[in-house]
Amino acid sequence: MTKKMVALSESSADCSSASYINTMSRYAVIKEEESQKCKDELLILWTDFFKPQHLETIPDLHDTFWQAAKLCSACKVEVSEQHAQELMDAVEAIHHMFWAAKGRDVPWIRAS
Repeated sequence: MTKKMVALSESSADCSSASYINTMSRYAVIKEEESQKCKDELLILWTDFFKPQHLETIPDLHDTFWQAAKLCSACKVEVSEQHAQELMDAVEAIHHMFWAAKGRDVPWIRAS
């Protein structure tokens, strides 16, 4: 959604038109909802799946989750392609942590 918002603002000559405002508003709502969903799912995974013994093999687990949660908040309130990319990278790192904790090697597939 961040990419769509940036592209729309760069391509629109009239940012005060009803069509622009409607589209940008819809993009913003979706971006904020998805950021919150991501944060909710990360917090569930962090608090319900990972146990103290995982810290022995994944020493940066807490910091990675904490940073990812903070990035979810940033993505919710900002239109920052940099923060969106950092969040995607953090989620990828968490994906690898999760599957490593389960003893499996599951490839990461990025949709966008």
